[in-house]
Amino acid sequence: MFDSLSERLSGTLRSLTGKSTITESNIQEALRDVRRALLEADVALSVVKDFVERVRLRAVGQEVAKSLTPGQAFVKLVQSELQSTMGSENESLDLRVVPPAVILVAGLQGAGKTTSVAKLARLLKEEEKKSVLVVSADTYRPAAIQQLTALALDLGVGVFESGENQLPIDIVREALSDAKRKFVDVLIVDTAGRLGVDEEMMAEIQALHAELNPVETLFVVDAMTGQDAALTAKAFDDVLPLTGVVLTKVDGDARGGAALSVRHITGKPIKFMGVGEKADALEPFHPERIASRILGMGDILSLIEEAEKKLDKQKSEKLARKIKKGKGFDLEDFKEQLNQMQSMGGVSTIMDKMPGMGSLPPGASSLVDDSHFRQMEAIINSMTLKERTNPDLLNGSRKKRITSGSGTRIQDLNRLLKQHKQMQRVMKKMKGGKLANMMRGLGGMQGQGGQGMPPFSKGKFPRF
Repeated sequence: MFDSLSERLSGTLRSLTGKSTITESNIQEALRDVRRALLEADVALSVVKDFVERVRLRAVGQEVAKSLTPGQAFVKLVQSELQSTMGSENESLDLRVVPPAVILVAGLQGAGKTTSVAKLARLLKEEEKKSVLVVSADTYRPAAIQQLTALALDLGVGVFESGENQLPIDIVREALSDAKRKFVDVLIVDTAGRLGVDEEMMAEIQALHAELNPVETLFVVDAMTGQDAALTAKAFDDVLPLTGVVLTKVDGDARGGAALSVRHITGKPIKFMGVGEKADALEPFHPERIASRILGMGDILSLIEEAEKKLDKQKSEKLARKIKKGKGFDLEDFKEQLNQMQSMGGVSTIMDKMPGMGSLPPGASSLVDDSHFRQMEAIINSMTLKERTNPDLLNGSRKKRITSGSGTRIQDLNRLLKQHKQMQRVMKKMKGGKLANMMRGLGGMQGQGGQGMPPFSKGKFPRF
């Protein structure tokens, strides 16, 4: 996420962190690089000019000059201004109304509105414990209604099944009545994709807004369109009272232009960002955390929250008790730890949130090969239960059978066994049965001569 911008800014600012004094001259030089990095990231020119000027005024003033470590203070200053550009803090949905709270979702065709509606419904149902009803008022795109219905049924979310021959205004009117009758907490309305220049379609969504009087009107926009995302949102906001923005496809956006431009141009907060195709791949947008990640400082709070939500605590505690009693850490346990890490999005996702990523060589994060996890799991799955609990049984003929069954090589199996041995040593050093110890155990794989964690597709993990 925002890899190219992160690499450019981290490299520029790294040269300043060790300096004992910061002069106006090297500040100007750094700001030229920052300006260039932001423009290459497709950040809107007006946003770049304002950002650089704010940093310059603060940097040449007392704020940096009086610091004991002015280089680090300058980096902190840039981080603060990045956060300010994207919004001071996360702005959550305001659902404090008499139910049902209506959320109207608008945007261009192909931006990901329907999947975002389903993801938002899941988030409200599972994390906010709200009863949710979704409805599609898109009678223009073929199978749009069927798509939302299928997604809602998969997630166990209520859906008001509209008809393609109905008028959108009739659909939302009936859906609202149904939500009131069923005492639903939240009604989410998906609408057809439309352009801001299409007067007829814009008049339609204005009519839907007037009928529903939604508490939230969210604009869904593709992050990969860069500054155009902000300009499109502004065009919609001119005719529709938006309350927030949902950035989709953020995981595929290496530039970051949309995230840095939307708030400044529209004045509307980014409330959520889509970070993948899975149903749970919708996250609240925290400007302070994103600013930290852009500068390679990590996002440990999001990582902890992710672990709390997705790791199986019971399995982790069970393994911790097993280790505490002196029982061995076998390959079945190893496989379970790989699955838990995969549930958090794999090494590449975890690395993106780990502090210190800014010190990696340019392009290093893009070389992480998560397929290594799947290969290791395939190897373990090809073993018998006895072989998993006692790897010492693996002789030549057994290894040949396992590699043949998993479609791998003897070298791959031997590397897995070596990694398992390293993990065993880490586990023996662990004390107590806390989930945090389990996470440290996983992190400890990296420190064993660079061989523990899955390797890059070219070479091994660098030491941090």
